[in-house]
Amino acid sequence: MTGTTETTAETTTGALPAELDVFRPELRANPFDAYRRLRETGRVHDTGFGIHLVPRYEDCSAVLADPDWGHGYTAGINPFRPGVDVAQLPGSFLLLDPPEHGRLRSLVAKAFTSRAVAELRARITRTVDELLDAALEAGEVDLVQALAYPVPLITICELLGVPAADRELFGGWTGDISRGLDPDAVLSAEEKAARQTAVRAFDGYFHALIEERRKAPGEDLLSELVAVEESGNRLTAKEIADIGVLLLIAGHETTMNLIASAALTLHRNPAQRALLREDPALVADAVEEFLRYDTPVPFPTRVAMRDTTLAGREMPRGTGVVLLLGSANRDPEVFADPDTLDVRRFAGGGAQRRQLAFSHGPHFCLGAPMARLESEITLRRLCERAPEFAVLTDEPAYRPSVSMRGPARLPVRLAG
Repeated sequence: MTGTTETTAETTTGALPAELDVFRPELRANPFDAYRRLRETGRVHDTGFGIHLVPRYEDCSAVLADPDWGHGYTAGINPFRPGVDVAQLPGSFLLLDPPEHGRLRSLVAKAFTSRAVAELRARITRTVDELLDAALEAGEVDLVQALAYPVPLITICELLGVPAADRELFGGWTGDISRGLDPDAVLSAEEKAARQTAVRAFDGYFHALIEERRKAPGEDLLSELVAVEESGNRLTAKEIADIGVLLLIAGHETTMNLIASAALTLHRNPAQRALLREDPALVADAVEEFLRYDTPVPFPTRVAMRDTTLAGREMPRGTGVVLLLGSANRDPEVFADPDTLDVRRFAGGGAQRRQLAFSHGPHFCLGAPMARLESEITLRRLCERAPEFAVLTDEPAYRPSVSMRGPARLPVRLAG
């Protein structure tokens, strides 16, 4: 996007100049200088298309918690995918607004407190160690394909009750849907068509599996979602299928990118890696720092559900905002020395503000505890079993997605 910009202390108006356009492909690997310029030049930046960028922590946090802001699909006012039926989008449960979102969330939350989730630690540790056994034997691997990709995929599939033989079906589908999570304006016709094909494939797969669970329930999350009920309110087959897709896509993609980015960050910060080696108990708190330092879902969007204001600026109903969480999580007004990795930053609780990588308010990520646990175990076992692992490239390629941030490949040499 190019054009002239009029700058004030609070907002910029007009089309963004190139130096403030954080969506340029060449900034995939390092958008952080552009984030800083956006924070320094205004609280709200007008792209010139009725969509605004919000780079600061306090404003992002306020929008996420404010019922005046939502997704707008069911109201027909979403400017990021105009005219698109929310039912045709992957994980549509995530994109609903109150009260329907609250109804589904409460039913899903009942299943997420089940025994299956409580037993995750042992299952994830077993999975990580089996994958590390193979990776250490190989010596040099792509860490994304060898560890970051399969850990959350296997975990989600086991949790849902997806047969192991069916996991390979999901590879192409998840890639097409992940790319399709970007705003339609940046997608080609082929990419949008591939998204719809993948959505239909997932939908058909889960409907068939749901019918199997209705006839013969198992000890898995899908069976619990089929059975869950509150005040006579049950989930429909379509809703359960959407939740299955959401868990596979949102949970899997987020965790994969978090693990890969954290491994790259540790490689670039050997003193911080040494701290985790010396004190493995720090890893759980370090995950919060990795989420802050290199946010895996950096650009969630919201829509003004009614006429409102943001940073003192009028925002008419239907106005879209892109919340730059990757920028908000490096806001120096909230985090001291924000461009420095500090694996002890969140240790011991205290007064440190929470990072926003898992959102905030009514749409706070239900799968956050699972993503944290997967990442903690994977990174702890990686540091314990391959303490001297080395990334074999200074400039790894990043995935093309705008919505999801992480290395596409991460070649490493492991040393046990």
